Amino acid sequence: MHIHFVVHEVFEGPGAFRTWAESNGYSIGYSKVYAGEELPHSVEKIDLLIVLGGPQDPSTTTEMCSHFDATEEIALINKCIKLDKAVIGVCLGAQLIGEALGARYDHSPEKEIGCFPITLTDEGKNSEMFSHFGTTSVVGHWHNDMPGLTERSKVMAYSEGCPRQIVEYQELVYGFQCHMEFNPELMDLLIKHSEAELCEYKNHRFVQQPEQLRNNDYVTMNNNLFSFLDKLIHRYLQKRPH
Repeated sequence: MHIHFVVHEVFEGPGAFRTWAESNGYSIGYSKVYAGEELPHSVEKIDLLIVLGGPQDPSTTTEMCSHFDATEEIALINKCIKLDKAVIGVCLGAQLIGEALGARYDHSPEKEIGCFPITLTDEGKNSEMFSHFGTTSVVGHWHNDMPGLTERSKVMAYSEGCPRQIVEYQELVYGFQCHMEFNPELMDLLIKHSEAELCEYKNHRFVQQPEQLRNNDYVTMNNNLFSFLDKLIHRYLQKRPH
């Protein structure tokens, strides 16, 4: 089993995704585009593509951010989907999946930074992929935008501040606007990078400050993510030709 990460910034790394992959003994590859690394030219050996978040959005051009090429990433996502690979997008990555499938990203009604509850929709409650979540669960957030919806997509979960927190695009393709991969190490990097942003929005109802961010419980959300990933891999293996 080979997991490939597209990493846009050092402060938006794989976090708990990497913990899960390493604990299962899966091989791991990276495209650290912030460091000038290229996207994979072939996706044949990839089983699960995980496109992580970043401060960019799908409309960010290479003139605006030289290391981020939305067009190339969308092409990579499409390659994986067409070959029935498992694909997960987180935050920016979720928005790029929507774009790859013809759905424009949108601005979220609220800015969310910190840990706040998400609630499963009826679709989410009836999905075996999320049966372990409970009706509500607390997860990480750090966003202004949200992924677009296709005719086939199903919203699995929403929050008070954002109506599209988890989207199932296809049986093996999921967009997470929320950040269930957050852990203390990743949070320290985000706080260090975002001091000005946190200060600017300190009175916002869905923005936590550094002390709160550091004191959140990331273990439960990580464990829920691990169970989802195990189910996704099981589904992928069932569908893969023998």
